[in-house]
Amino acid sequence: MNLLKRSNILSLLFGVIIAIIAIGVFPSSATQAIGEVTHPNDIFTTVYDDASPSVVAISVVGNQSGGSGSGFVIDTQGHIVTNAHVVDESEEIIVNFLDGTITRAELIGADLASDIAVIKVELPVEQLNPIAFGNSDDLMIGQTVLAIGSPFGQRWTLTSGIVSALDRTIQGLTQFSVGGVIQTDASINPGNSGGPLINLNGEVIGVNSQIISQSRSSSGVGFAIPANLTQRVAQTLIAEGEMVYSYIGIAGGDVNLNIMELLDLPNNFNGIVVSGIVEDGPAADSDLQEIAETRTADGDLIGVQLDIITAIDGNRVGSMNDLITYLARNTQPDQTVILTVLRNGTESIDIPLTLGSR
Repeated sequence: MNLLKRSNILSLLFGVIIAIIAIGVFPSSATQAIGEVTHPNDIFTTVYDDASPSVVAISVVGNQSGGSGSGFVIDTQGHIVTNAHVVDESEEIIVNFLDGTITRAELIGADLASDIAVIKVELPVEQLNPIAFGNSDDLMIGQTVLAIGSPFGQRWTLTSGIVSALDRTIQGLTQFSVGGVIQTDASINPGNSGGPLINLNGEVIGVNSQIISQSRSSSGVGFAIPANLTQRVAQTLIAEGEMVYSYIGIAGGDVNLNIMELLDLPNNFNGIVVSGIVEDGPAADSDLQEIAETRTADGDLIGVQLDIITAIDGNRVGSMNDLITYLARNTQPDQTVILTVLRNGTESIDIPLTLGSR
Protein backbone atom coordinates (compact mmCIF):
# COMPACT_ATOMS: atom_id res chain seq x y z
CA MET A 1 0.00 0.00 0.00
CA ASN A 2 2.78 2.36 0.94
CA LEU A 3 4.61 1.41 -2.18
CA LEU A 4 1.47 1.97 -4.23
CA LYS A 5 0.86 5.34 -2.63
CA ARG A 6 4.47 6.24 -3.12
CA SER A 7 4.26 5.18 -6.76
CA ASN A 8 1.08 7.23 -7.28
CA ILE A 9 2.61 10.23 -5.59
CA LEU A 10 5.76 9.95 -7.70
CA SER A 11 3.63 9.62 -10.82
CA LEU A 12 1.64 12.67 -9.82
CA LEU A 13 4.77 14.67 -9.06
CA PHE A 14 6.33 13.56 -12.33
CA GLY A 15 3.25 14.68 -14.20
CA VAL A 16 3.30 18.05 -12.44
CA ILE A 17 7.00 18.47 -13.22
CA ILE A 18 6.37 17.64 -16.89
CA ALA A 19 3.48 20.15 -16.94
CA ILE A 20 5.65 22.82 -15.32
CA ILE A 21 8.48 22.12 -17.74
CA ALA A 22 6.04 22.29 -20.65
CA ILE A 23 4.61 25.58 -19.42
CA GLY A 24 8.09 26.94 -18.84
CA VAL A 25 9.49 25.85 -22.18
CA PHE A 26 6.55 26.53 -24.45
CA PRO A 27 4.61 29.54 -23.12
CA SER A 28 5.53 31.87 -25.98
CA SER A 29 4.80 29.25 -28.61
CA ALA A 30 1.46 28.34 -27.08
CA THR A 31 0.48 31.97 -26.64
CA GLN A 32 1.60 32.81 -30.16
CA ALA A 33 -0.40 29.93 -31.61
CA ILE A 34 -3.53 31.26 -29.91
CA GLY A 35 -2.60 34.82 -30.80
CA GLU A 36 -2.29 34.00 -34.47
CA VAL A 37 -6.04 33.44 -34.53
CA THR A 38 -7.20 36.44 -32.51
CA HIS A 39 -4.30 38.88 -32.43
CA PRO A 40 -4.65 40.46 -35.92
CA ASN A 41 -8.27 41.40 -35.32
CA ASP A 42 -7.36 42.90 -31.97
CA ILE A 43 -4.64 44.96 -33.64
CA PHE A 44 -6.98 46.11 -36.42
CA THR A 45 -9.54 47.20 -33.86
CA THR A 46 -6.94 49.06 -31.80
CA VAL A 47 -5.50 50.82 -34.85
CA TYR A 48 -8.97 51.80 -36.05
CA ASP A 49 -10.03 53.09 -32.64
CA ASP A 50 -6.86 55.18 -32.35
CA ALA A 51 -6.76 56.47 -35.93
CA SER A 52 -10.40 57.02 -36.90
CA PRO A 53 -10.82 60.26 -34.89
CA SER A 54 -8.02 61.69 -37.05
CA VAL A 55 -9.72 60.74 -40.32
CA VAL A 56 -12.27 63.05 -41.92
CA ALA A 57 -14.87 62.77 -44.66
CA ILE A 58 -14.75 65.60 -47.18
CA SER A 59 -17.52 66.84 -49.44
CA VAL A 60 -16.98 69.55 -52.02
CA VAL A 61 -18.89 71.72 -54.41
CA GLY A 62 -17.60 73.09 -57.69
CA ASN A 63 -14.89 70.73 -58.98
CA GLN A 64 -14.52 67.47 -60.88
CA SER A 65 -13.72 65.14 -57.97
CA GLY A 66 -17.17 63.62 -57.79
CA GLY A 67 -18.12 65.44 -54.64
CA SER A 68 -16.44 63.46 -51.88
CA GLY A 69 -13.20 62.14 -50.48
CA SER A 70 -11.30 61.56 -47.27
CA GLY A 71 -8.43 63.16 -45.38
CA PHE A 72 -6.61 63.14 -42.05
CA VAL A 73 -5.51 65.68 -39.45
CA ILE A 74 -1.74 66.23 -39.23
CA ASP A 75 -1.38 68.91 -36.51
CA THR A 76 -3.22 70.86 -33.82
CA GLN A 77 -3.41 73.94 -36.05
CA GLY A 78 -6.17 72.25 -38.04
CA HIS A 79 -4.21 71.25 -41.15
CA ILE A 80 -5.62 68.25 -43.00
CA VAL A 81 -3.98 66.28 -45.81
CA THR A 82 -6.07 64.97 -48.68
CA ASN A 83 -5.75 64.45 -52.44
CA ALA A 84 -5.47 67.47 -54.70
CA HIS A 85 -8.08 66.02 -57.05
CA VAL A 86 -10.58 65.97 -54.17
CA VAL A 87 -10.43 69.68 -53.33
CA ASP A 88 -8.65 71.55 -56.13
CA GLU A 89 -10.78 74.27 -57.76
CA SER A 90 -13.61 73.62 -55.31
CA GLU A 91 -15.97 76.43 -54.33
CA GLU A 92 -16.82 74.95 -50.94
CA ILE A 93 -15.15 72.34 -48.74
CA ILE A 94 -17.12 70.69 -45.93
CA VAL A 95 -15.31 68.46 -43.42
CA ASN A 96 -17.01 65.83 -41.26
CA PHE A 97 -15.35 64.35 -38.17
CA LEU A 98 -16.07 60.99 -36.56
CA ASP A 99 -17.66 62.62 -33.49
CA GLY A 100 -20.25 64.34 -35.68
CA THR A 101 -18.53 67.73 -35.92
CA ILE A 102 -19.08 69.43 -39.29
CA THR A 103 -17.18 72.50 -40.36
CA ARG A 104 -15.95 74.37 -43.40
CA ALA A 105 -12.34 74.28 -44.52
CA GLU A 106 -10.12 76.55 -46.58
CA LEU A 107 -7.68 75.34 -49.20
CA ILE A 108 -4.09 76.06 -48.15
CA GLY A 109 -2.48 74.63 -51.25
CA ALA A 110 -2.76 71.86 -53.83
CA ASP A 111 0.12 70.15 -55.60
CA LEU A 112 -1.18 68.59 -58.80
CA ALA A 113 2.11 66.85 -59.55
CA SER A 114 1.89 64.64 -56.44
CA ASP A 115 -1.91 64.82 -56.05
CA ILE A 116 -1.48 66.07 -52.48
CA ALA A 117 -3.37 69.02 -50.97
CA VAL A 118 -3.62 70.66 -47.55
CA ILE A 119 -6.82 72.19 -46.20
CA LYS A 120 -7.40 73.85 -42.83
CA VAL A 121 -10.26 73.91 -40.35
CA GLU A 122 -10.78 76.27 -37.41
CA LEU A 123 -11.52 74.10 -34.39
CA PRO A 124 -10.39 74.03 -30.75
CA VAL A 125 -7.22 72.03 -30.12
CA GLU A 126 -9.09 69.47 -28.03
CA GLN A 127 -11.21 68.54 -31.05
CA LEU A 128 -8.19 67.82 -33.24
CA ASN A 129 -6.47 64.43 -33.18
CA PRO A 130 -3.31 64.51 -35.33
CA ILE A 131 -2.04 61.20 -36.64
CA ALA A 132 1.68 60.45 -36.89
CA PHE A 133 3.55 59.68 -40.10
CA GLY A 134 5.67 56.56 -40.48
CA ASN A 135 8.76 56.14 -42.65
CA SER A 136 7.61 54.90 -46.05
CA ASP A 137 11.21 54.06 -46.99
CA ASP A 138 11.06 51.20 -44.48
CA LEU A 139 8.09 49.46 -46.11
CA MET A 140 8.39 45.86 -47.28
CA ILE A 141 6.29 43.90 -49.76
CA GLY A 142 3.89 41.68 -47.84
CA GLN A 143 3.58 44.07 -44.90
CA THR A 144 0.04 44.41 -43.51
CA VAL A 145 -1.62 47.79 -44.08
CA LEU A 146 -5.03 49.27 -43.30
CA ALA A 147 -7.03 51.90 -45.17
CA ILE A 148 -9.56 54.17 -43.48
CA GLY A 149 -11.90 56.41 -45.43
CA SER A 150 -15.44 57.14 -46.54
CA PRO A 151 -16.01 55.18 -49.76
CA PHE A 152 -19.18 55.88 -51.71
CA GLY A 153 -20.16 58.54 -49.19
CA GLN A 154 -20.52 55.98 -46.40
CA ARG A 155 -19.26 56.57 -42.87
CA TRP A 156 -15.79 55.52 -41.77
CA THR A 157 -14.75 52.21 -43.30
CA LEU A 158 -11.74 50.05 -42.47
CA THR A 159 -10.21 47.70 -45.04
CA SER A 160 -7.08 45.61 -44.75
CA GLY A 161 -4.51 44.18 -47.09
CA ILE A 162 -0.81 44.10 -47.76
CA VAL A 163 1.79 46.17 -49.53
CA SER A 164 1.67 44.31 -52.83
CA ALA A 165 4.40 46.31 -54.60
CA LEU A 166 6.73 49.25 -54.04
CA ASP A 167 8.30 51.95 -56.20
CA ARG A 168 5.46 52.08 -58.69
CA THR A 169 5.11 55.05 -61.03
CA ILE A 170 1.69 56.60 -61.61
CA GLN A 171 0.49 59.59 -63.58
CA GLY A 172 -0.09 62.72 -61.53
CA LEU A 173 -2.56 65.44 -62.47
CA THR A 174 0.05 66.98 -64.79
CA GLN A 175 2.15 65.54 -67.62
CA PHE A 176 4.71 64.45 -65.02
CA SER A 177 4.71 61.14 -63.17
CA VAL A 178 4.81 60.39 -59.44
CA GLY A 179 7.54 57.93 -58.43
CA GLY A 180 8.07 55.70 -55.41
CA VAL A 181 4.35 54.96 -55.13
CA ILE A 182 2.97 52.20 -52.87
CA GLN A 183 0.72 49.52 -54.37
CA THR A 184 -1.74 47.77 -52.07
CA ASP A 185 -4.53 45.22 -52.35
CA ALA A 186 -6.45 46.80 -49.46
CA SER A 187 -9.85 47.76 -50.88
CA ILE A 188 -9.82 51.38 -52.07
CA ASN A 189 -12.96 52.79 -53.65
CA PRO A 190 -14.21 56.22 -54.78
CA GLY A 191 -14.42 58.30 -51.62
CA ASN A 192 -11.29 56.71 -50.13
CA SER A 193 -9.19 59.25 -52.05
CA GLY A 194 -7.10 61.31 -49.67
CA GLY A 195 -7.53 58.93 -46.75
CA PRO A 196 -4.60 57.34 -44.94
CA LEU A 197 -2.92 54.02 -45.58
CA ILE A 198 -1.76 52.94 -42.12
CA ASN A 199 0.71 50.40 -40.74
CA LEU A 200 0.03 48.30 -37.66
CA ASN A 201 1.79 50.89 -35.49
CA GLY A 202 -1.04 53.27 -36.37
CA GLU A 203 1.23 55.46 -38.51
CA VAL A 204 0.37 56.91 -41.92
CA ILE A 205 2.65 55.39 -44.54
CA GLY A 206 0.74 56.62 -47.58
CA VAL A 207 -2.19 58.64 -48.94
CA ASN A 208 -4.69 56.58 -50.94
CA SER A 209 -4.91 58.16 -54.36
CA GLN A 210 -5.74 55.94 -57.33
CA ILE A 211 -7.05 52.54 -58.36
CA ILE A 212 -6.81 50.54 -61.56
CA SER A 213 -10.37 49.48 -62.34
CA GLN A 214 -12.70 49.58 -65.30
CA SER A 215 -15.69 49.81 -62.97
CA ARG A 216 -14.25 52.48 -60.64
CA SER A 217 -14.48 50.01 -57.75
CA SER A 218 -11.77 48.12 -55.93
CA SER A 219 -10.03 45.45 -57.99
CA GLY A 220 -7.12 44.78 -55.68
CA VAL A 221 -4.75 47.28 -57.28
CA GLY A 222 -4.68 50.57 -55.41
CA PHE A 223 -1.96 53.19 -55.15
CA ALA A 224 -0.91 55.45 -52.31
CA ILE A 225 1.42 58.46 -52.38
CA PRO A 226 4.28 57.59 -49.98
CA ALA A 227 4.33 59.27 -46.57
CA ASN A 228 7.81 60.75 -46.94
CA LEU A 229 6.87 62.61 -50.13
CA THR A 230 3.51 63.58 -48.60
CA GLN A 231 5.20 65.16 -45.58
CA ARG A 232 7.58 67.16 -47.74
CA VAL A 233 4.77 68.41 -49.96
CA ALA A 234 2.45 69.20 -47.03
CA GLN A 235 5.09 71.14 -45.13
CA THR A 236 5.98 73.15 -48.23
CA LEU A 237 2.33 73.90 -49.03
CA ILE A 238 1.74 75.12 -45.46
CA ALA A 239 4.87 77.29 -45.51
CA GLU A 240 4.80 78.57 -49.08
CA GLY A 241 1.45 77.68 -50.64
CA GLU A 242 2.95 75.79 -53.57
CA MET A 243 5.39 73.02 -54.36
CA VAL A 244 8.17 73.39 -56.92
CA TYR A 245 9.99 70.34 -58.25
CA SER A 246 13.32 70.00 -59.96
CA TYR A 247 13.53 68.31 -63.33
CA ILE A 248 16.05 67.30 -65.95
CA GLY A 249 14.07 67.77 -69.13
CA ILE A 250 14.43 64.45 -70.89
CA ALA A 251 12.23 61.76 -72.34
CA GLY A 252 13.45 58.27 -71.63
CA GLY A 253 12.74 54.68 -70.96
CA ASP A 254 14.27 51.66 -69.30
CA VAL A 255 16.93 49.58 -71.01
CA ASN A 256 15.24 46.71 -72.86
CA LEU A 257 16.50 43.53 -74.50
CA ASN A 258 16.94 45.19 -77.91
CA ILE A 259 19.26 47.81 -76.41
CA MET A 260 21.21 45.14 -74.53
CA GLU A 261 21.72 43.17 -77.75
CA LEU A 262 22.53 46.25 -79.84
CA LEU A 263 25.25 47.44 -77.45
CA ASP A 264 26.35 43.96 -76.33
CA LEU A 265 25.42 44.71 -72.72
CA PRO A 266 24.85 42.11 -69.98
CA ASN A 267 21.27 40.87 -70.01
CA ASN A 268 20.72 42.21 -66.48
CA PHE A 269 21.91 45.75 -67.30
CA ASN A 270 19.73 48.54 -65.91
CA GLY A 271 19.57 52.21 -66.75
CA ILE A 272 17.59 54.96 -68.46
CA VAL A 273 17.87 55.41 -72.22
CA VAL A 274 17.77 59.11 -73.15
CA SER A 275 15.28 59.02 -76.02
CA GLY A 276 14.70 62.76 -76.24
CA ILE A 277 15.81 66.08 -74.80
CA VAL A 278 13.30 68.85 -74.09
CA GLU A 279 14.04 71.99 -76.05
CA ASP A 280 15.24 74.80 -73.75
CA GLY A 281 15.18 72.38 -70.80
CA PRO A 282 18.06 71.80 -68.36
CA ALA A 283 19.38 68.80 -70.30
CA ALA A 284 19.60 70.89 -73.46
CA ASP A 285 22.36 72.91 -71.80
CA SER A 286 24.31 69.81 -70.76
CA ASP A 287 26.38 67.26 -72.65
CA LEU A 288 23.58 64.69 -72.63
CA GLN A 289 22.77 63.29 -76.06
CA GLU A 290 19.47 61.85 -77.24
CA ILE A 291 19.35 58.64 -79.19
CA ALA A 292 20.25 58.96 -82.86
CA GLU A 293 21.30 56.68 -85.70
CA THR A 294 24.56 57.12 -87.59
CA ARG A 295 24.40 56.30 -91.30
CA THR A 296 26.64 56.46 -94.35
CA ALA A 297 25.95 58.73 -97.30
CA ASP A 298 24.20 55.77 -98.90
CA GLY A 299 21.92 55.41 -95.89
CA ASP A 300 23.54 52.33 -94.42
CA LEU A 301 23.34 52.13 -90.64
CA ILE A 302 26.77 52.39 -89.02
CA GLY A 303 25.80 52.60 -85.39
CA VAL A 304 23.71 54.30 -82.77
CA GLN A 305 24.49 57.34 -80.63
CA LEU A 306 22.99 56.47 -77.29
CA ASP A 307 23.30 57.73 -73.70
CA ILE A 308 22.17 55.54 -70.81
CA ILE A 309 21.92 57.20 -67.36
CA THR A 310 23.10 54.74 -64.72
CA ALA A 311 23.55 56.95 -61.63
CA ILE A 312 22.86 60.39 -60.20
CA ASP A 313 25.22 61.87 -57.61
CA GLY A 314 26.73 58.41 -57.24
CA ASN A 315 23.37 56.78 -56.50
CA ARG A 316 22.48 53.93 -58.81
CA VAL A 317 19.31 54.43 -60.89
CA GLY A 318 18.06 51.43 -62.77
CA SER A 319 14.82 52.86 -64.12
CA MET A 320 12.99 56.10 -64.85
CA ASN A 321 11.03 55.54 -61.64
CA ASP A 322 14.29 55.53 -59.66
CA LEU A 323 15.31 58.83 -61.24
CA ILE A 324 11.93 60.49 -60.64
CA THR A 325 11.91 59.33 -57.03
CA TYR A 326 15.46 60.56 -56.37
CA LEU A 327 14.74 63.99 -57.85
CA ALA A 328 11.55 64.40 -55.79
CA ARG A 329 13.15 63.34 -52.51
CA ASN A 330 16.65 64.74 -52.70
CA THR A 331 16.94 67.74 -55.01
CA GLN A 332 15.84 71.34 -55.50
CA PRO A 333 15.68 73.54 -58.62
CA ASP A 334 19.00 75.19 -59.53
CA GLN A 335 20.92 72.40 -57.81
CA THR A 336 23.74 70.86 -59.84
CA VAL A 337 23.80 67.07 -60.00
CA ILE A 338 26.25 64.65 -61.59
CA LEU A 339 24.78 62.12 -64.01
CA THR A 340 26.81 59.00 -64.72
CA VAL A 341 26.19 58.01 -68.31
CA LEU A 342 27.17 54.99 -70.39
CA ARG A 343 27.73 56.40 -73.88
CA ASN A 344 27.31 54.13 -76.89
CA GLY A 345 27.75 51.10 -74.66
CA THR A 346 31.48 51.62 -74.25
CA GLU A 347 32.39 54.79 -72.34
CA SER A 348 31.26 55.77 -68.83
CA ILE A 349 31.29 59.54 -68.31
CA ASP A 350 30.12 61.98 -65.64
CA ILE A 351 27.97 64.88 -66.84
CA PRO A 352 27.16 67.84 -64.58
CA LEU A 353 23.63 69.19 -65.02
CA THR A 354 21.90 72.14 -63.34
CA LEU A 355 18.31 71.22 -62.58
CA GLY A 356 15.41 73.36 -63.68
CA SER A 357 12.01 73.80 -62.02
CA ARG A 358 8.55 72.61 -62.94
